[in-house]
Amino acid sequence: MVYIRKKNVKNVDYLYLVKSTWDKIHKTSRQETIKYLGAINNVTQEDIPEEYRNDPKIQAFLLQNTPKDREKREKIIEKLQLQIFTSLTEGDLDGAKKIYRAFLGDNSLDQFYEKILNPVMDRIGTMWSNGILSVATEHVSSNIAHSLVKIIAEEKKGRSLYGKVVLTTPVGEEHNLGCSVMESFLLTKGFTTFNLSPSTPAESVLNFMKSVTPDAIIISITLSDSIPSGQRLTKKIREIYKRIPIFVGGQAFKNGSKSKFDASVIKDNDALGQLPKILKAKKKN
Repeated sequence: MVYIRKKNVKNVDYLYLVKSTWDKIHKTSRQETIKYLGAINNVTQEDIPEEYRNDPKIQAFLLQNTPKDREKREKIIEKLQLQIFTSLTEGDLDGAKKIYRAFLGDNSLDQFYEKILNPVMDRIGTMWSNGILSVATEHVSSNIAHSLVKIIAEEKKGRSLYGKVVLTTPVGEEHNLGCSVMESFLLTKGFTTFNLSPSTPAESVLNFMKSVTPDAIIISITLSDSIPSGQRLTKKIREIYKRIPIFVGGQAFKNGSKSKFDASVIKDNDALGQLPKILKAKKKN
């Protein structure tokens, strides 16, 4: 295993490319310095030997720790996106897990969704709709993405501290990856989640809400054609639950949709990291 080690000398961080190997005789791991990279502020991706440059763990470390130069960060993100794109379209779940775990070594889960997985799934959807990718490839990609998100959710599941959230999609909306992503993220933040997606009738949502008394509801809409159905669902919920926080978001709102909802409309992926704070504040009120 190859990784970057950081050493602080007189308040300056210096980086070393290190290889960890198993010593069978002494039954312990040994660290071998492959290359001294220099002071952290001067290290770029080009300083990494070519055979290790595209390692997801190395790229994730550089993304989080080296200077926040926009162009360099975007290049690293583009490479990670290409790697996850390849894993998804080739049905390589193990490869996708490797990239996810490497990225989380030095970054947060919401950054993985916002910067890596979500943009790639958007790209796959666009390529499919334009006839560049086959239906079979799109289905394989979606299935691998769902499997990855499910694994993340199981790994991150913990105690419920901040309340219960219902996640759903309106009738006619069969895309539920957005709900799965939100579910796994909220689990890491101490929420109990109930994922009713996809395509849940309004009456079923209302009956379920009566049984669990959630603190908030999130409605994910991917297709713009599903917006009217989402508006009807929101209206029916609001008729019974006057004060419950309702959040609506998804791919359908990325093209500047001005559709009105009796709810908080989330149009920016960056809101993912802020949503737990909003939910906590709503619960206190």
